[in-house]
Amino acid sequence: MSEKTCRGCRAATTLLHNHPGGDPTPSRADIQMTQHIVEVAKPLGIAVHDHIIVAKQGHASMKGLKLI
Repeated sequence: MSEKTCRGCRAATTLLHNHPGGDPTPSRADIQMTQHIVEVAKPLGIAVHDHIIVAKQGHASMKGLKLI
């Protein structure tokens, strides 16, 4: 792929993990790690759209909770 072809390209990701304990509430470590990943990804041109935590009691979206 040439630079000219890729000039308008964008990269993005959504993070996802589970909480086996059942509670989808993001832990302090979840929040800190997500913020770190967002900071590291930004200069690389990678957007982090969301970080979703899945558990037996439901799911949590860090974007929905305004944590990213």
